[in-house]
Amino acid sequence: MSAAAARCAAVLAAALWLGACAQAPAAPPGTQVTAEQVRAIRPGQSTRASLLASLGVTRKVAFDNGVETWLYQLAVPGGFDEIVVLLDAQGVVRKVRRRAHIPAS
Repeated sequence: MSAAAARCAAVLAAALWLGACAQAPAAPPGTQVTAEQVRAIRPGQSTRASLLASLGVTRKVAFDNGVETWLYQLAVPGGFDEIVVLLDAQGVVRKVRRRAHIPAS
């Protein structure tokens, strides 16, 4: 292969690689769950361990005081609803909030 052909191949490979990076989808906002799974989350009863066992790992935000918010998504026509679960420092669910319809991007 000539030097010019090698340069051309390298440029083409770099362009394809960069194009693939630009096309990469954004990370989902949280693990998808069903309406039945959301109804099973019980403030004051459900725990960090029970959420992990029934819903799996998801995106979360942990605060210095031990409180955590866990984010899930529930598929709805045209997008999803965001389910936010607040856990106290002992790992017990305190609140569950549903933010209605976030359009699919």
